[in-house]
Amino acid sequence: MHVLHSKDYRRMPWKNGGGETVEIAVFPPEADLASFGWRVSMATVASDGPFSVFAGIDRTLSILEGKGMELDIAGRPSTLLTQASHPLAFPADAQTSARLVSGTIVDLNVMTRRGQWTHQVERRVVEGQHHLDAEGGVTMLLSLGNMRIDSQSHGEELGRLDCAILEGVVLITSDMPTETYLIRITPA
Repeated sequence: MHVLHSKDYRRMPWKNGGGETVEIAVFPPEADLASFGWRVSMATVASDGPFSVFAGIDRTLSILEGKGMELDIAGRPSTLLTQASHPLAFPADAQTSARLVSGTIVDLNVMTRRGQWTHQVERRVVEGQHHLDAEGGVTMLLSLGNMRIDSQSHGEELGRLDCAILEGVVLITSDMPTETYLIRITPA
């Protein structure tokens, strides 16, 4: 199990539609710029306006707090994303504009070799103890709070915006309700 902490990354403020974003990029341990097959990054955004487009990077949005965000995605009906919504995924080549009614969103970006990999993002609230089976593909957990992850060979404390690449069956423990994003990357 590989645990990557937010302090291990370069956390870069950048502008998106007039608001400030903090992006955390996570790479496989063996990856280099020439060979990596996927990338996951997380950005916390409080802004409105057009979304940046990155070639080859699919996007998933969730509302953390507030009334929601109105999205106009090319080829789809306009939609209001609220805190109760499931993470909304859309492809990298979709032209997107958005208006934040109020609140803060989380923007998860996944880069894969198109046609070879697929991914799903699930938002969970963890409290107490939960077992998670991470067999098959790559399973990652992005934490929005504090929790502990234990496997047969490893134990680690995660803080806000930390990420764990999970292997096998792990035990997730949190003393209080903690939002997380579970990302599963599997062969297409």
